[in-house]
Amino acid sequence: MTADLIEKTDRYERMFADALEEADIVVPAATPLGEAAAEIREMALSYLEDGRHFRENDDPVNALAAFSYGYGWLDAGVRMGLFEIPEETHLFTTE
Repeated sequence: MTADLIEKTDRYERMFADALEEADIVVPAATPLGEAAAEIREMALSYLEDGRHFRENDDPVNALAAFSYGYGWLDAGVRMGLFEIPEETHLFTTE
């Protein structure tokens, strides 16, 4: 069980970090939607940092939770049209 948790935590961290690199804000920054997109990106980055902190402290359960929750924030922003992603990506739910 522990090996599965570690593997899953590693995989989610990689996918989440890759997703953050692929998602570009596409709404103007000086608009309410632009501000929302910036907040979503900041929230996602915070969860990535938190997850890495938990991993460094041998807490893979909370690390996985942080990676998953942050990924959810970012994915929601993509679904709302606040971020542009490559068409061929497999890292987001688009429909």
